[in-house]
This record gives sequence, structure tokens and C-alpha cells, in this order.
Amino acid sequence: MPSVVGLLEQHELAARRRVDGLREEADRIQAELAAAELEWQEWTIARRRVDTVLAPDGGATAEVEVTADPRDAQVQAALQDAAKPKSQVPMWRQGVAWSVLSVDYQRILVALADRARLYQGPLTCQEMAVAFGLDVVPAKVEALRSKAKRLVARGWLAERQPGRFTLAAGVSGPGDGS
Repeated sequence: MPSVVGLLEQHELAARRRVDGLREEADRIQAELAAAELEWQEWTIARRRVDTVLAPDGGATAEVEVTADPRDAQVQAALQDAAKPKSQVPMWRQGVAWSVLSVDYQRILVALADRARLYQGPLTCQEMAVAFGLDVVPAKVEALRSKAKRLVARGWLAERQPGRFTLAAGVSGPGDGS
């Protein structure tokens, strides 16, 4: 016959495994929720932009004569090259302004630009979460890491040490476009 302590340990172990499994599932769901919220925010912004463009009094464009400017064609071609389909982050190149990025990406760049300006060195995703006032939980940190890695892949950031991000060479303060 098993001892009472042995039975308690078995039940405790089973409960611990269930808690661990539920925590993993909660973290996965929280990460999925964060991604869905980001997508929802981006669609909301897109809808507002379309509403602004299609508004009947949106700048009285009907009375303005539009003339072709060769620079406009160059900018359009650069943006088409920069932003691939389904890409939220265009490739960085000289002259591309930070304003082409969504607010979340700009926020990361601003934080890193401030660090660079103050000669404070690279920033980890956990430090970013704290700086942005987010809960330092795996889902939030991983969402930031995903964004930072995307910025690295597109040339906006550098990751010279694993998990430590800085502005890439040539990328400077917001609004400079370079």
C-alpha cells in the first residue's frame, strides 16, 4: 500500500505538470493575441488613411492641378522596391524616412537613437519592454524581439551581439531619412 506522502507527491507532480502546460498555452495565446492586436491596429490605421484620402473635402483635390514631377516617380519606384508585398518593414536605404515604418517600429528606433545619442550602447528586448512600460513577460518580450529582428533583417538595426540591438551604420535620428 502506497504511503500518504507518496500519494500527495504524485498529486502534486500531476498538478504541477498541468499548471506548466496551462502556462505554456497561456504564453502562446498571449503572443498570438499580441500579434492579432498589432494587425488590428495596422488595419485601423489603414482604414483611417483610406477614409482621409476618399473624404469629399479631403484637401479640395478636385480643384488642384497635378503636374508630373520626375522626383515623384523616383520616390514611388523606391518605395515599391523597399516595401515587398506583405512586408511591414521596407528595406533601409539612404534617404528612406522613419515615417515609412509603423509606430511600433519607430518607437524601437527612437529608443535606440536615444541610447546612441547618449553613448549608452546596445539595448536588449527586455530593456525595451521596461522602457516602453510593458509587462516584462515572455509574450511581450518576444513580440519586441520579433520586431527588432525584422528591423535587423531589413537593415534598420544591427545585432552585433545576440539579443543586443543598436541602430545600423548610416541610420540616424528620426526624420533625417538616413
